[in-house]
Amino acid sequence: MADENSPIEGDVVVDAEPEQDLAADTLVAEELSHEPPAEAPPEEPAPDMPSAELRAVVEALIFASPEPITPKTLYKLLANESKDAVSAAVNELRLEYVDRPGLQMVEVAGGYQITTRPELHDWVRRLFHERSTQKLSVAALESLAVIAYKQPVTALEVTEIRGVNASGVLSTLLERNLVKIVGRKNVVGRPFMYGTTKEFLIRFGLKDLGDLPRIEDMADALGFDPPAGLIERTPREEMLPLEEAEEGSPSDLEPAENEEPTERTGD
Repeated sequence: MADENSPIEGDVVVDAEPEQDLAADTLVAEELSHEPPAEAPPEEPAPDMPSAELRAVVEALIFASPEPITPKTLYKLLANESKDAVSAAVNELRLEYVDRPGLQMVEVAGGYQITTRPELHDWVRRLFHERSTQKLSVAALESLAVIAYKQPVTALEVTEIRGVNASGVLSTLLERNLVKIVGRKNVVGRPFMYGTTKEFLIRFGLKDLGDLPRIEDMADALGFDPPAGLIERTPREEMLPLEEAEEGSPSDLEPAENEEPTERTGD
């Protein structure tokens, strides 16, 4: 009797190992056929803008800006250009405007502006003749001069130097954004102390307070004797910081210390 486990004559015995080897070889071949994607080459930095084009862009930015545009702002807007290239473009542009007959490029309030030349003021004013002009009175200009040269200064100190109550004109200067409250004096009552604003520098075409003319020269040019208190050099007073809650509050316009409000006629 034949053994059940013995192969029957005529049956073909199939060896599974060659099939498994063939499947493995096929799988390896497929894996090798899928090569990893080549790494993208590093992006090359954008080429520098030609100097003439960069100068044109800088000129457009300065002209379009409603306020003096600072070097920091230019660097930020032109982040793809080096700071040296931007600064060189600004300097080249300033040289170009030296010989412009109608326009000038000026450095004011820490930035740059393209403006009409002062000698053409009367002609430009005709263009805006329908607009009402708001001029400062002599009293307001005197108080503004005291604040500019003596800042930070209290309202009472302005009054003592001018010899006239200054509370009314201070309200006018605050409304025009020519002066601001910068802190409180570290004395009894903690009165407000006043200083000039960026708008002051823009209005008077000053790069910074260091551009203010000497008081004596200004007095000689205008033909008046400046108050002694304006010429005297006094040490800077210790100033307390202004609390955030106080900024922009209605109390900003109230007279400091024990001053009495006066009528604003002629301010």
